[in-house]
Amino acid sequence: MSSTGQKQAIFAGLAEVAQALGHPHRLELLEHIAQGMRSVEQLSARANLSFANTSRHLQILRRARLVDTERRGKHVLYRLAGDHEVVDLMRALGRVGERNVAEVSRIMTDYFHARDALEPVSRKDMVSRLRDGLVTVLDVRPEDEFALGHLPGALNIPFGKLEQRLSELPANREIVAYCRGPYCVLSFEAVAALRARGYLVRRLEDGYPEWKAAGLPIEAAA
Repeated sequence: MSSTGQKQAIFAGLAEVAQALGHPHRLELLEHIAQGMRSVEQLSARANLSFANTSRHLQILRRARLVDTERRGKHVLYRLAGDHEVVDLMRALGRVGERNVAEVSRIMTDYFHARDALEPVSRKDMVSRLRDGLVTVLDVRPEDEFALGHLPGALNIPFGKLEQRLSELPANREIVAYCRGPYCVLSFEAVAALRARGYLVRRLEDGYPEWKAAGLPIEAAA
């Protein structure tokens, strides 16, 4: 094969990855898989897709080597094919979209930034605050996602239960909330709701998958 042919073969492989990313349902499925290994049934329920549709999208992601599988009993579980690489790829796609796609930029301004205009807490700052015991970490994802993995010492209050469990949050201590990733609305909504009630609260710059992909400490249920 000529050098030109080798380059074209590489580009063909990269194009397959890009094509696998080219559907909103597959991007959402990757976000859910990034929380931890999931079965087709679980992913179907979480993404509100039919079993057949979910399975079809997952097979496309698998052919592009964005996800791998593992069989446990009767279930086939899906996981990211490299947490660091796939999460970084998703984040890079997001940065390009925020900068270059007008609709993405508008939604970021009108929805996300309107609910939380403050600078989020970086992972580096979060590591220091956790080490010094300066914050309460609030995970607003569903309980099953929290059980798969979470930030050290995090308190899990799913967003839908936040109002009933406000008494569990400190009134005079900074809270840092996080959820599934940079576009997960749960943490933005939690921050807005808690600030309206007088809590000192900020948002982590992204979410659990990015924290894990960076090689930072995590905890999981036994």
